[in-house]
Amino acid sequence: MATELGPTPVKKPASGGPEIHHAPKGVGEDNRIASQGRWASWLLAPTIIALAVVIVYPIISALVMSFQKDAGLDPVTGLFTAGGPAGVQNYVNWLAQQCSAPGGGTVACPPGTLGAQFWTATATTFFFTVVTVTLETVLGFWMALIMARTFRGRSLVRAAVLVPWAIPTAVTAKLWLFIFAFEGIANKLFNTTILWTGSEWPAKWAVIIADVWKTTPFMALLILAGLQMIPAEVYEAAKVDGASTWQRFRMITLPLVKPALMVAILFRTLDALRMFDLPYILTGGANNTTTLSILVINQIRQGFNAAAALSTITFIIIFLVAFIFVRFLGANVVEQSGATGKKGKK
Repeated sequence: MATELGPTPVKKPASGGPEIHHAPKGVGEDNRIASQGRWASWLLAPTIIALAVVIVYPIISALVMSFQKDAGLDPVTGLFTAGGPAGVQNYVNWLAQQCSAPGGGTVACPPGTLGAQFWTATATTFFFTVVTVTLETVLGFWMALIMARTFRGRSLVRAAVLVPWAIPTAVTAKLWLFIFAFEGIANKLFNTTILWTGSEWPAKWAVIIADVWKTTPFMALLILAGLQMIPAEVYEAAKVDGASTWQRFRMITLPLVKPALMVAILFRTLDALRMFDLPYILTGGANNTTTLSILVINQIRQGFNAAAALSTITFIIIFLVAFIFVRFLGANVVEQSGATGKKGKK
């Protein structure tokens, strides 16, 4: 038998005061959350606007410029040309290493010109990235394992390790330029007569050594943060079960430190792909040490629009590398921490 629902009862206070109407349960909490959301939006708005001005606008401006021709002198008539729409020609010229022909059209860029250096610079950039990140990861892991132990003077050691990373990159490059001079410390120490910046492979290894010396502390710092998140009880339980040092490292340390390790490798890889100052100061980009960033700067002096196309290609390369790390190599620390939180609530 259905019953008719009456009006919501109103509680009357015993003292004869005004009647108290109770709001439905949850309405006050929803209003509070909405209010906090509005305040958060207002507080974040200045930062979002600043990021849009500093980051979004230059990206859009570079994209627009990359589809324009560079102004200059017509090689046939000798008259000044104002440029105009170029479509995707700037991108095609870089990828196919083509240059403008005097009679119109394009031809293969002569050796030594900037247009002929794109794929060589790309290969050099990835070579520097793979070698430096690999060495920095191995050395940084080793340094982090040492700094994670408890010993007298540990704080001093940690502070000393960070000194190379704290030095500005330009100062580091100048320092190693003096070390790799013909009569510098390197040749004196090893009793050699190597022209470190005068031929291809010594110049490349000079850049690699300088970069590893400077950036390994950064890797060690990030890996150390991951190591300190591992509970000591896990290692104690493994020792009780009779696990060896290698087994504890392989079965405990590596799996648990992997999120921090992958984020460190991701950050360092993206930074290495943008390498500019070290090779530019050490070698000036000579002897096949020109990276994509150096090529962009050199192209700016000859044409902004072509340089904008090259910088866009560089940005796409870096974005694809970051996407691979996040999507396939487990560098998405935000998603992993969210999944961990959900498991903890179950």
